[in-house]
This record gives sequence, structure tokens and C-alpha cells, in this order.
Amino acid sequence: MIRDIVSSVFLLGGALFCLLGAIGLVRLPDLPARLQAATKPQTLGLLFVLIGTAVRLEFENAATLVLVILFQAVTAPVISQIVARSAYRTGAVDTDLLVIDELTARVAEQDGK
Repeated sequence: MIRDIVSSVFLLGGALFCLLGAIGLVRLPDLPARLQAATKPQTLGLLFVLIGTAVRLEFENAATLVLVILFQAVTAPVISQIVARSAYRTGAVDTDLLVIDELTARVAEQDGK
């Protein structure tokens, strides 16, 4: 009974975070904000869904889900960073809207080499 409740809370929480991330992806105005919405809540939502599923499984199968959680937590921010840098370099990001732009100097330095 307790496992069912804990699993349900994690599954519903994960679904809510995924829904919020999807809404943010559609509603937010620019690329950096959309990347934020696509990465953070979606990753947290997936982690909650996997934890909720792991609560219901045997240890061997749950251990596999822990590896999936670790892999997702490591790769999602890296992919988001690579997409953001690519968008910045191709001009898809409006630099006038950025509050702090530390990448301009680095891009100019790399292009000069």
C-alpha cells in the first residue's frame, strides 16, 4: 500500500513536470528560454517517472533504471549547452535580449585562431 502511494506520487509529479516543460516549450518566446523549458523540467519529470517505476520493481530492474537516471542527468545539460552554442554561433539567438553575454568574446577569440 505504501509503495503504491509513493510510486503514484512520483509518477504524477513526473507527469506534471513533463507537462509544464511541454507548455513552456510552446509558450516561451525565444530559444534560450525554450531550451531551459525543454531541459530542466523534462529531465526532472523523467527522473520522477523512473523513480516511481523503480519503487514498484525488483532490485535488479530498479538498478538498471538508476543507470538510466544517471545517464539522463549527465547528458541532458551537455546536449542543451551544445544546442545553445550552435544556435548562438548561427545567429538564431537575439543577442540584444541577453542580459549578460560572455560568449561573444570567446567566439571572437576562437574565430581569430
